[in-house]
Amino acid sequence: MNFRRVKAVARKELTHVLRDPRSLATGIAIPMVLIILFGYALTLDVDDVPFAVWDRSGTPRSRELVAAMDASQYLRLERTAHSYRELELAIERGDVLAAIVIPHDVNRGAALQLILDGSDANTASIAAGYIENVVQRFGCPQCQPNVDLRPRVWFNPDMVSRNYIVPGLLAVIMNVIAALLTSLTVAREWETGTMEQLISTPLRVPELIVGKLVPYWLIGMVDVVLAFLVGRLLFDVPFRGNLWLLFGTTAVFLIGVLTFGVLISVVTKSQLLANQLAVLGTYLPAFLLSGFMYSIENMPRPLQLITYILPARYYVTLLKGLFLKGTGLEVLWIEIVFLVAYTALVMLVANVKLKKKLEA
Repeated sequence: MNFRRVKAVARKELTHVLRDPRSLATGIAIPMVLIILFGYALTLDVDDVPFAVWDRSGTPRSRELVAAMDASQYLRLERTAHSYRELELAIERGDVLAAIVIPHDVNRGAALQLILDGSDANTASIAAGYIENVVQRFGCPQCQPNVDLRPRVWFNPDMVSRNYIVPGLLAVIMNVIAALLTSLTVAREWETGTMEQLISTPLRVPELIVGKLVPYWLIGMVDVVLAFLVGRLLFDVPFRGNLWLLFGTTAVFLIGVLTFGVLISVVTKSQLLANQLAVLGTYLPAFLLSGFMYSIENMPRPLQLITYILPARYYVTLLKGLFLKGTGLEVLWIEIVFLVAYTALVMLVANVKLKKKLEA
């Protein structure tokens, strides 16, 4: 490989990027906007559950129980009802997420009735846990546990969802943006007619691919640095791992997804089609099948097998391990090996496919 020719191609591609404000916006501004937007908007925390109460007891103890629930940072008394119908209407209209019926004989340890809006099962189960916790701490006799459970949360002791959402967002957004940036490179050469000029030069296929990757790889690394700073300074996401390991694995991940974008560009020869395929082939798989939002272990077996070919799966695991757990190579080496293997495979296929196009 002639590095002078690689440098020439890289300089040509970098000049194009710098002269095209849209490319710079796509490469730098959009990732930052998406991370900030999703970081604030995408949350799994449930910290303001509106509830209604039908207090059929009307005793000081029942009022103390309602006050204890309302005093919780996670619960908010929205209304007081006087019949089941009022509770049903409040839930149907979406005014409250939960309804509690306190019986007449609450002082003698009668069970409370909890009615939940199950249209959002995850939120409903979390709300039920909040209410049960308040009732237990209040000292309801029939709710006293038989075992003294004292949980200890590792890695994310505050149970804040953004601590694992923001690192996962980094993987999803960089996966999409990187593929989008390079999905137009070779297709643009074909559409503008400059590919024939490149074919006539001594430039080799690996040199062309590497030269086109270098500018976008640099942009991607800048994005990662900025995203890291946003996560630490703006969202206060902890980082307990090794910075060199973070940026080293990120460099490998970026090479893989950038090369995937080049491969799409080589196969399609159309900027519009390449752009559409890049979004379809990166965003949905990275968002749904990487383990970022949904646990891979809970997916059907066929989908679990598909996740093994997605680089975002391994990168998400690396990011969560480095940010939250502080794990190192002794734990994450398997993910790194798969990431390197994916990058090498995509690079090989891109070289083969582009060689065929050049020889045609």
